[in-house]
Amino acid sequence: MPGLMRGVARTAAVAGTATAVSNRVSRRQANRWSGQEQQPSYDQQQAAAPQYAPAPSPAEDPIARLKDLGQLHDQGILTDEEFAVQKSKVLSST
Repeated sequence: MPGLMRGVARTAAVAGTATAVSNRVSRRQANRWSGQEQQPSYDQQQAAAPQYAPAPSPAEDPIARLKDLGQLHDQGILTDEEFAVQKSKVLSST
């Protein structure tokens, strides 16, 4: 029976070592994955980037706008009332 006990002891030692190594590898991988989860990925950083409003369009020249409205009025495209409303809008924005 001494040979049998040696075989059992050897098997237990090998199994214990394999279990310890496996557990250590698992813990190391879990720590590595948890560290990566805490750091936002490039895609997440891009999604979290602040969104800025577009730059305002350059102000249109009020004189040019009044000339355009006058031409539309002369052509009959704008009625007198529509022309007056649009003209007041242009003049109030300056």
